[in-house]
Amino acid sequence: MKGMIGLEIHVYLVTKEKLFCRCRASREKGLKPNTLVCPICTGMPGAKPMLPNEEAVRKAIQIALMLNCKVNEEFYWQRKHYDWPDLPKGYQNTISGANAIPVGVDGEFFGIKVDSMHLEEDPASWEPSTGKVDYNRSGIPLVEIVTAPDFTFSEEVVEWLKKLVHTLSYLKAADKNAGVKVDVNVNIPGKTERVEIKNVNSFENIKRAIEVELERQAVEGSVRETRRFDDKKGKTIRMRGKEDAMDYRFIREPDLPGVKVDKRFIDDLRKSLPESPYDKLDRMIKKYKLRDSDAEVLTKNIDIAEFFEKVAEKVGADFAVSWVNVELLRVLNYNKKSFDEVNIKEDHFVRLLEMVKSGKVTELQAKQILNKFVPSSFDPSNTKGKIDDASELRKVIEKVIRSNSKAVSDYKNGDSNALNFLMGQVMKETERRADYKVAKRILEEVLVK
Repeated sequence: MKGMIGLEIHVYLVTKEKLFCRCRASREKGLKPNTLVCPICTGMPGAKPMLPNEEAVRKAIQIALMLNCKVNEEFYWQRKHYDWPDLPKGYQNTISGANAIPVGVDGEFFGIKVDSMHLEEDPASWEPSTGKVDYNRSGIPLVEIVTAPDFTFSEEVVEWLKKLVHTLSYLKAADKNAGVKVDVNVNIPGKTERVEIKNVNSFENIKRAIEVELERQAVEGSVRETRRFDDKKGKTIRMRGKEDAMDYRFIREPDLPGVKVDKRFIDDLRKSLPESPYDKLDRMIKKYKLRDSDAEVLTKNIDIAEFFEKVAEKVGADFAVSWVNVELLRVLNYNKKSFDEVNIKEDHFVRLLEMVKSGKVTELQAKQILNKFVPSSFDPSNTKGKIDDASELRKVIEKVIRSNSKAVSDYKNGDSNALNFLMGQVMKETERRADYKVAKRILEEVLVK
């Protein structure tokens, strides 16, 4: 169903410390509750915020530039008041609200207008069913991206969000473990009032929430209100009437000075922005003559893409692409690791591929060596080389035949799979060092005799 849809996207920044204190900033699951806390982030009486985390301000500006926003050179902190258990101070420090000057304004990303983008602190984690509050995440920096209501369909929203998340990953500014959390504003143009659906947390749920809310409004109509999406029941449920800016009683934060950003600092950040994944995709296809499918796999992860380019410069893109796209990803997936969680050095990987190209090791042997590159790679130069000497291979093959009389008999009776089994035993006996073509030729000769 067609609607008028706008988004408020919360992006959690990757920083070592929280926004206004020196506590470690971590949204890692399984942490013991209330262990990454101090008087500042738990809102103890008399505790004052420290100056804002410079790393968070820098990354917020990078995201604004990525969204093609105009970055304001001066902005101020405000107190956004509301009375919920997850805010021990009774207010949230934010660069938003009535009369606020956001970090960035008037942006555009893949055809959708970005009205504003600002920086703020995350509240604590509150579990209403138990009343328990965990302050580990209280004070973690996040940015909120506010789009114009330029979306029409739920599928359009999801595709745009995927592009946003992918591009953010190239900045290495957003916490990839935090996922996506979006407030969705929905109404039927000219027929219903805008409704906000709070804290929808997956692409699938965002799509479903938009669709069921539009269907509800078409039948029931709507008033300005805040609702939540119940993914189990597949419907939105009223939470409260929609607040206006005056309800939050925004005031200038008296304990924090304004932030002034030098124009040269903004220009330097703009120049240092990484190539977008979509620009990188086009360039890699043209430069390395890659198939679209190969380039798409490579550019899903900036670390993998950059690693491939370094390797390709030394061993050639045609040879490197399958070793990176297939074999390296196979090893990472098997070990359930991402590339930034292991230490695979470019020169070790290049040396391994050079050994394959020169014939020093077999492909099977190289794959086994690559398996051992996790968690940390090593110089493979001292690896025992490929066996292609016919007399040496013949001795191994005769031993395999003596030890596998049933497979030999099956082969002579027309079972082609028996040959594959015997070749597997030859490779196992030689620790995958046997030259496959030479070994297979000798095996067939011996079996015939």
